[in-house]
Amino acid sequence: MVIKSRDDYIKYLEADKAALNIKRRFMKPIVDDIWRFQKILRKLEYYNNCKSRFYKIYILFLKYRFHKISRLLGFDIPINVFGPGLSIAHRGTIVVNSNARIGANCRIHVCVNIGTSNDNEALVPKIGDNVYIGPGAKIYGDIIIADNVAIGANSVVNKSFIESNVTIAGMPARIVSQKGSRDLLLKMKINNM
Repeated sequence: MVIKSRDDYIKYLEADKAALNIKRRFMKPIVDDIWRFQKILRKLEYYNNCKSRFYKIYILFLKYRFHKISRLLGFDIPINVFGPGLSIAHRGTIVVNSNARIGANCRIHVCVNIGTSNDNEALVPKIGDNVYIGPGAKIYGDIIIADNVAIGANSVVNKSFIESNVTIAGMPARIVSQKGSRDLLLKMKINNM
């Protein structure tokens, strides 16, 4: 799932804005730094995926701006990894492998690492839709995380969880509850109203 058209680009931006619970029309300089990052991420994805070589200089400019704000916020998030509705909770270290694939409506917190196993650089996680990733979670290896899964803080996830609507936590992670991310994300939306 990547941006393949201008319509996709607009849908991704709208989904990201809704996931971040931003209702203002104009950005505030300091408060909306994560929203600014996500807008540049999506714009770079759009131009990189959809535009021809005539936009090469503009794409280089976008890459420069993306790199600059990524370093400022502590993110190492490559393009074309996250589906629409990305919600980054805080600034701080987030490292994601460029081969990982994360579905729509992911909520991710600080100090998260999504990477490879030490055996093979290509063996990376595939994470479903509506997944909540708690602070400090480490997710690595050739694994699959189903839809509507909540991953607890400081969890180490190194095996697949193909059951939807569960909460996993621990080192190594295991199922700790039959309530998934849908319940958690619903509570967060109610508290933000």
